[in-house]
Amino acid sequence: MNALLDTGPWVALIDSSEESHGKCVEWFSEFRGKLYSTEPVLTEVLYLLNFSLKAQHACMDYVLRGIVTLVPTDVQALKSARMLMSKYADLPMDFADATLVLLASESQILNIVTLDHRDFGVYRTLTKKSFQIFP
Repeated sequence: MNALLDTGPWVALIDSSEESHGKCVEWFSEFRGKLYSTEPVLTEVLYLLNFSLKAQHACMDYVLRGIVTLVPTDVQALKSARMLMSKYADLPMDFADATLVLLASESQILNIVTLDHRDFGVYRTLTKKSFQIFP
């Protein structure tokens, strides 16, 4: 299974004080597949882990060791993200979420690992497909 990785579970995997730590560790221990994310998501995770250089390094190791593949954002994706953020302004949608929706649209990966069930339950890809949310 291929899946997109959002900020919340990534933080929860590394930070044992997070409420969802146990649930995320259990889900990831059973996961077999490839994880993809975006640079804005990585930036959010690093910001939330800024209390510890060790935690930030652990986050970066997910990418450096190939556990998570980062997909870069180009200028066209930036334009599309801006459009999505306007479309979902009532939630509101942040830039990191917009890049994940765009990545889902481009890759056809509809599995998302997120703690944000409310928003990803509403979001749709550019072709109007809904997400399968984990854990």
